[in-house]
Amino acid sequence: MGKDYYAILGVSKDADDDAIKKAYRKQALKWHPDRNKDKAEEAKKKFQEVGEAFEVLSDKNKRTIYDQYGEEGLKGGAPPPGAGGAGGFPGGAGGFSGGFPGGGGGFQPFHPSDADDIFKHFFASMGGMGGGGGGGMGGGIPRGTRMYTDDDDDMMGGGAGGMPGGFGFGGGMPRGTRRAQQQPQKPPAIKRPLPISLEDLYKGTTKRLKVTRKIRDGATGRTVNTDKILTIDVKPGWKAGTKIRFPGEGDELENGQTQDIEFIVEEKPHPTFKREGDNLRTTVTLSLVEALTGFSKTITTLDGRKLGVNNSNTVVQPGQESTVSNEGMPNSKTGRKGNLIIRYDVKFPTSLTSSQKEAIKNAFN
Repeated sequence: MGKDYYAILGVSKDADDDAIKKAYRKQALKWHPDRNKDKAEEAKKKFQEVGEAFEVLSDKNKRTIYDQYGEEGLKGGAPPPGAGGAGGFPGGAGGFSGGFPGGGGGFQPFHPSDADDIFKHFFASMGGMGGGGGGGMGGGIPRGTRMYTDDDDDMMGGGAGGMPGGFGFGGGMPRGTRRAQQQPQKPPAIKRPLPISLEDLYKGTTKRLKVTRKIRDGATGRTVNTDKILTIDVKPGWKAGTKIRFPGEGDELENGQTQDIEFIVEEKPHPTFKREGDNLRTTVTLSLVEALTGFSKTITTLDGRKLGVNNSNTVVQPGQESTVSNEGMPNSKTGRKGNLIIRYDVKFPTSLTSSQKEAIKNAFN
């Protein structure tokens, strides 16, 4: 049977064209190489498989032959089930090379098209999957707009469209489309800071925010204020700069468009810990005696646990550091924790008595 194109797209064997399109859009965005630079080879392979699956299942002839003969029959030259049928995408979206020619006649074995070509053709033919102007991947986000920083998958409010970096596909419109048919460019989002404590970024929390928005009264046309509660589920490990967008929850403008609201995470300063990526850094103060002879200290973690830190074997130098594994911040994508880095600050006495000086001399002679 070869590849299971239905499983690759995550659809049932009786899926209709709309379901196949939606599934392709989801999987193509998920595995696009530009969004998976940390696993480029795997993403490139998955992206090609997703494109190949869509190219077959979105074409009636190819799909029929695949259902009967599998991938090997499709690519190896099984007889076509019947004449006719427009190759490529349904609805006149155009075809790619290596399919079944329409109008009957000879059969050519199927050769998958390039995944990038399928990707660009799909979004151009679908008008950006949202009809927005200017070449975004949905929701009309202008090219170049980046909705999210280091947590692109943490999209709230149903997703306002757009891959990181704001891709454009051949100018964002199918060739021949008149610009007069485009919708007005989406207005800029209302940006608001979202201060979050380091404890909440460590454990995760739910924030309920009351926002006041301006809307136009349908009867009088006047602008009125209305309040709404927006809920944000903060994932453990979110970083400063993470953006959470709520499409259409901002002010209504005179032209009838509604702004999005975008919250930007800010990390509140912490009296004990400082964050460095997925690591945490803290300072433990030691007396000179503790640095020379040993110590036992307790650090209260961000989730309230007591972490023992001790040393009795070596002399601790001023500024020396030690590392405790898996006691740092969690990564919002993997769940793995970084490390806790402890810096030791040795406090020297400001003065010594004569007897203390003599004792130190005798101890080191």
